[in-house]
Amino acid sequence: MLFIKVMSYPLNLPLKHTSTLSNSALIPLLLALDFGGTKHTAATIYRGAQRWHTHKRAFSPRNANASTDLEIMISLAREILAGEKPAAIGVSFGGPVDFTTGTVRLSHHVPGWETIQLRQLLEDEFNAPASVDNDANVAVLGEYRFGAGQGYDSLIYITVSTGVGGGWILNGQPWRGFGGMAGEIGHTVADPNGPICLCGKRGCVERLASGSYIAQQVREWLQEQPNQGQVLRTLVNDDLNAITGQSVSQAAAKGDALAIQALERAGWALGIGIGNAANLINPQLFVLGGGVTKAGERFWETLRRVARETALPEVDFEIAQAVLGDDAPLWGAVALAEDLLANVSPKFF
Repeated sequence: MLFIKVMSYPLNLPLKHTSTLSNSALIPLLLALDFGGTKHTAATIYRGAQRWHTHKRAFSPRNANASTDLEIMISLAREILAGEKPAAIGVSFGGPVDFTTGTVRLSHHVPGWETIQLRQLLEDEFNAPASVDNDANVAVLGEYRFGAGQGYDSLIYITVSTGVGGGWILNGQPWRGFGGMAGEIGHTVADPNGPICLCGKRGCVERLASGSYIAQQVREWLQEQPNQGQVLRTLVNDDLNAITGQSVSQAAAKGDALAIQALERAGWALGIGIGNAANLINPQLFVLGGGVTKAGERFWETLRRVARETALPEVDFEIAQAVLGDDAPLWGAVALAEDLLANVSPKFF
């Protein structure tokens, strides 16, 4: 039997769009799903609302695969729907997705997702139209419609958590690129002589700045330097395997020099990626979200300084923290579901 740890969260979020719902029975109920690398979130919301109707999150067990992830998400969705039928489903997935077919190409962090027709699976399960896209593409749509990107027509959202990904809005429209692979800023190279990334290249932004790799790098440094990182060692009771990106951030906030070094390295790599993207595409705004972006002011100061040094002096841009927090992909999924409502197929009625 699969044990699922579920947590409930408050419903109110700092959204600027709002409408008063007087008769929810006449308003479409939307289902939003966010498949993450280690946690999954499902929510329902009435179209036009500023608060979730229901919202729950579950963490994957160790050694999870596509089957366990699907079981968790469908269980979550069934629970929060409580017998209601969604009018449309928006889905954020943590890995490359063919947006036109709703097919997951793979997950870089969870095995078994190769060529899974996720859209079709969900449409069959819930008898409702679904739209599936990469988490970074969905998150930028969420921040653009409901968060920090309101009022801009050209921006990139960068998520910095288990991995590093990006999504574009250009001239007010999502830009997915040929084959849906645009925005992979995590696999641009910051240091050609750096450590080998999961993708096979050296010194990728993701390899230097993602939470999982920050933790890995710190563990390696602590093994080589047993007298360093005393604050961090205390936080994890000297269990190096318990180190996470979050614990590194906590240690840095307490003045741990080795943890500070790791976060400055991450900020430097992200700054390189942002500056190069600014030179290439010239967006108005970069919005950063994900757990690593909560690492504190030293991290932000480093990435802003390096981004400005990397970009041409004539290239203007802003860098802002995401407003919607960890739920940016979930709100982007709401936007996907809203967009589906205009073109719902008769087969779902």
